Amino acid sequence: MTQATLPTDAPATRAQSAPPTRRHVLDLDDFSRDEIVEILETTASMKEVLGRPIKQVPALRGKTVVNMFFEDSTRTRISFELAARALSANVVGMTGKGSSVEKGESMIDTVRTLQALGADILVIRHRESGTPYLVSQHFRGSVLNAGDGRHAHPTQALLDMFTIHERLGRLEGLNVVIAGDILHSRVARSNLWGLATMGAKVTLCAPPTLLGPTAYWTATWPNLAISHNLDDCVDGADVIMTLRLQKERQESGLLPSLREYSRLFGVNAARVARAAPHCLVMHPGPMNEGVEIMPDVATSAQSVIEAQVTNGVAVRMALLYRLAEA
Repeated sequence: MTQATLPTDAPATRAQSAPPTRRHVLDLDDFSRDEIVEILETTASMKEVLGRPIKQVPALRGKTVVNMFFEDSTRTRISFELAARALSANVVGMTGKGSSVEKGESMIDTVRTLQALGADILVIRHRESGTPYLVSQHFRGSVLNAGDGRHAHPTQALLDMFTIHERLGRLEGLNVVIAGDILHSRVARSNLWGLATMGAKVTLCAPPTLLGPTAYWTATWPNLAISHNLDDCVDGADVIMTLRLQKERQESGLLPSLREYSRLFGVNAARVARAAPHCLVMHPGPMNEGVEIMPDVATSAQSVIEAQVTNGVAVRMALLYRLAEA
């Protein structure tokens, strides 16, 4: 199978060495550079599988994956289901609505029930930060975080990194701008861990009300750059990643208006033109076209937004495959 060739000289960061086996994927803060490289290489192999006439291998035959989605989702939920089925796993979908959670059953009791029913891997998305960590303490199998509150979205960060490397051939040394509602973004946090580990140079750009205390960001990621001016920080950028602006931010007084936000922080053609000629435009979805990203930019040749969605299936296959081996 074709595998991605990744740089071997990215600097060491907080995570110094990969554990011999990984039971859970809760965030990227404990991932080493070598472990990320391994996952991205496995993702390339899984993408090759998805390009075959029959997009299925028996790697997880006999394993049961339960997708627990307590938050609305299209891309993440469906891609996890497709990933598990492509690996021949038994797949069960679960939401809060219609389950015993609505009757008052605790998350811990729900997990114990799923364990008794034979679940091997739990994929969980929840609006409360830390829920996957709680679940991992009460489940004998593996837990994969599909997004928890404002905290983490590790699979989104991995698919973003895979997409960047696939298009630009490297991660180390790239200038990556993450713009938008940083304060409430689990995508931004997980991308910071992954990109920093792989040696990319990251700039966060947001209005002060959507960034929070600068000291938090610079203390956690010392090499991080902070900006409140998108025109300045996109100059020469290799990647511009914009985040979805939730309209309730304006309603809560964090923004004067959506029009003002779009004028100052929207990714438009003029701003992309200031970046490097090969600059990639990314968005984790769903998009508010005309607010954080203009329609012509979202569908331009430099946009890799659809590629991010496609690569999400392969990344999630790679992680499920690894956890099944634990």
